[in-house]
Amino acid sequence: MIDYQETALLFHLKAKRFSYILQILDNKLLVHRYFGKRVEHFSPDNKITYLDRAFSPNPTSKDRTFSLDTLPLEYSSNGLGDFRTSAIEVTCEKGTALDLRYQAHRMYKGKPALSGLPASFGDEDQVETLEIDLYDELTDVTVTLFYSIFEEANYLTRSAVIKTGSQAVKLEKALSMTLDLPHKQFMVHTLTGRYGYEKEWTKTPLTQGKYSVGSIRGASSHSRTPFIALADPIATEEQGDIYTAQLVYSGNFTAFVETTALQTTRLGIGLNDEKFRWQLAANDSFQTPEALLSFTPNGFTGLTWDSQHFARHHIARGKWAHKERPILINNWEATYFHFTENKIVELAQSARDAGIELFVLDDGWFGKRNSDTCSLGDWVENRDKLPSGLSGLARKINELGMAFGLWFEPEMVSEDSDLYRAHPDWVIQIKGRSHTYSREQLVLDLSKEEVCDYLIESVSAILQSANIAYVKWDMNRNITNIPEYQANHQKNEFYHRYMLGLYRVLETLNKRFPEVLFESCSGGGGRNDLGMLYYMPQAWASDNTDAIGRLSIQEGTGLIFPSISVGAHVSAVPNHQTGRVTPLSTRGNVAMLGNLGYELDLHALPEHKITEITEQVKTYKSIRQTVQFGDYYRLKKTDNTYAYNYVNDDKSQVVFTFVKILSQPEAPLVQVKLRGLDASAQYYSKELDATFYGDELMNIGLTMPHVQKDYFSVQYIFHKQ
Repeated sequence: MIDYQETALLFHLKAKRFSYILQILDNKLLVHRYFGKRVEHFSPDNKITYLDRAFSPNPTSKDRTFSLDTLPLEYSSNGLGDFRTSAIEVTCEKGTALDLRYQAHRMYKGKPALSGLPASFGDEDQVETLEIDLYDELTDVTVTLFYSIFEEANYLTRSAVIKTGSQAVKLEKALSMTLDLPHKQFMVHTLTGRYGYEKEWTKTPLTQGKYSVGSIRGASSHSRTPFIALADPIATEEQGDIYTAQLVYSGNFTAFVETTALQTTRLGIGLNDEKFRWQLAANDSFQTPEALLSFTPNGFTGLTWDSQHFARHHIARGKWAHKERPILINNWEATYFHFTENKIVELAQSARDAGIELFVLDDGWFGKRNSDTCSLGDWVENRDKLPSGLSGLARKINELGMAFGLWFEPEMVSEDSDLYRAHPDWVIQIKGRSHTYSREQLVLDLSKEEVCDYLIESVSAILQSANIAYVKWDMNRNITNIPEYQANHQKNEFYHRYMLGLYRVLETLNKRFPEVLFESCSGGGGRNDLGMLYYMPQAWASDNTDAIGRLSIQEGTGLIFPSISVGAHVSAVPNHQTGRVTPLSTRGNVAMLGNLGYELDLHALPEHKITEITEQVKTYKSIRQTVQFGDYYRLKKTDNTYAYNYVNDDKSQVVFTFVKILSQPEAPLVQVKLRGLDASAQYYSKELDATFYGDELMNIGLTMPHVQKDYFSVQYIFHKQ
């Protein structure tokens, strides 16, 4: 996977569909030579073109054509002639600039773990790693760049370790990667949004200057995702060059693309330097989070397949990474805080009768939690509500043939709680200032080791007390009131130290409870990123359970995340977030595009609705393998329609879904072409009671029913004959 030409000092990293080429120049600068469609060979005769560019400074008076400002530098610092956005900045008594020159390199099979951070993984036959040491003599700083190439998975990972020598430095910026590309003809694709409207696929023309997304909320956030793609402006679902960068991190981040006057492009991703500084003592080191890079010539479907496959096989870990996910029911919208043990068991019995497999008890089971104003942090079961305790309730649920799950919000604390009264110093706060509240919650200081230890032990005690198969881990506010100092650390170290503390908690719980299915949540999709996916292979995509609202949320999520990771529920109508009334059939069809669940009071429904839910559950069980593990295709989309199909590995089953949002007078017929089928095979659909050839479905397509109803949908399941 890695070719090294010693005489040319050139490294050629080969993935399935791309090549990534680096070169060490005679003056020991490390430069980027090529990233794009795979080539088998790269000739040493393919030289860099040097020109005398006005106002681009020269490191030597002997050559006015050589400038750091125009070189495609692999990891640059400002201050010595490169005026583009830098990858690294330090301050020390010797100044702020780094002159990083090649010192050594190492190549080996496999890939090392990142200390304290989530990162991709692979066997020695799946991945090879290149380490390159760059050294600045004046400051005695070494930057080791890590490149791990997953050939078959079509991904390259990058990270950096910054090491000090004889003197201390302050690290002001440490991106995981930058990349220089030789042109600027791109459309920028990001995932933006807000609470209840997450992962909206946003397309922005790249113009002169800089475009960036990022977060300083202490979480990756509802409004931004650690992902950026540069696409050929005419790229389609099936063809077109697309470069992507993602960050395996759940806190403050930045992702940017910058164009230059010479019409080149610099892409970068990593920790957000706006709220970052790290004190490095002598002989100290700092590890950046890991960035993922990929390239596909196969359009947005190629991007999606590569990203979904990589997340499933090289990010998500443990028993649940490749195991079918259960159909669940969550009691939240059925009861909110007001439930009894008998009520929960009755709900579970009704869910069992409908074929649902997992019952999840949401907020309100602990402390004196009868509203969202108290008891967060007091992870002790409420015996007034649950006289049998969690163990007794879990046993009753299990006796129904269902698994039992539980909601937590461990990172938060209520002022009205035993934990806060015992440890008011455990919350994030500025001494002398009043608290800033959100949902009447405060955030525990996970930069403190004793707080992390408390969370590990208190959550462990609950998980050990009962047969709990699933945990929904929530986080319902962002971080404010950052303290000036914490344990003698600089203020701007806090956000990253918080994430390191959280990751330690999650890693410990993963190891202690490998059988538990953890689902991440942050008011829905407020921290739905690859960092959390490493510990929790499932995410609650949004608190917005409205089927129509979920279409764009789930489409954006599915651009990069696998369907098996997306929690999607059928809820009551009028919808609790939007007030919209949609048919139960459409709510079910949209939820079946991810991991199906229910969030409503079955006892409040008429018998024919219970029968319909029972049929939905039965249907989903018959297509679950295809939806959760198959190939995902986005089909024809307009402002008023969405269409998708999934195809399983041997193309024997196809699941097709079409949703129309609003009825229109004299609307034209809608024809949708399917994708990914066996062209020569025949496919039968029970719903249509008809048989079609694969090439017929893909090239001619299906005419959608002309039904004059809002929020109309169909689901057709095809089986190869």
